[in-house]
Amino acid sequence: QVQLVESGGGLVQAGGSLRLSCAASGRTFSNYAMAWFRQAPGKEREFVASISGSGGSTFYADSVKDRFTISRDNAKNTVYLQMNSLKPEDTAVYYCAADSFRSAQAMRRIANVKYWGQGTQVTVSS
Repeated sequence: QVQLVESGGGLVQAGGSLRLSCAASGRTFSNYAMAWFRQAPGKEREFVASISGSGGSTFYADSVKDRFTISRDNAKNTVYLQMNSLKPEDTAVYYCAADSFRSAQAMRRIANVKYWGQGTQVTVSS
């Protein structure tokens, strides 16, 4: 069982930056591939970024590529999402996600997520 707790959301102006954190409980954090998804009002939850257990492999949605960076610190059981050059269309609730022994590529699919955080709101004003 893994519990995920996100933090770092908030209100920011367009062009600004935020860093989200997701702290995971449990043992052997490095066995878990991690991902970030987001859900805007009235829209389906969508993939943002994923990272392998070792941190050596990452994937990004085209909409955030070159603006967002996913990383992890396995010693701290934490995964991060650095968000730069934020746009109003990035406004959403951001969810941390995990599953064990998955690849970063597989974590792009919601069906492959076993554990979810409670979400953190990111609002980008124009």
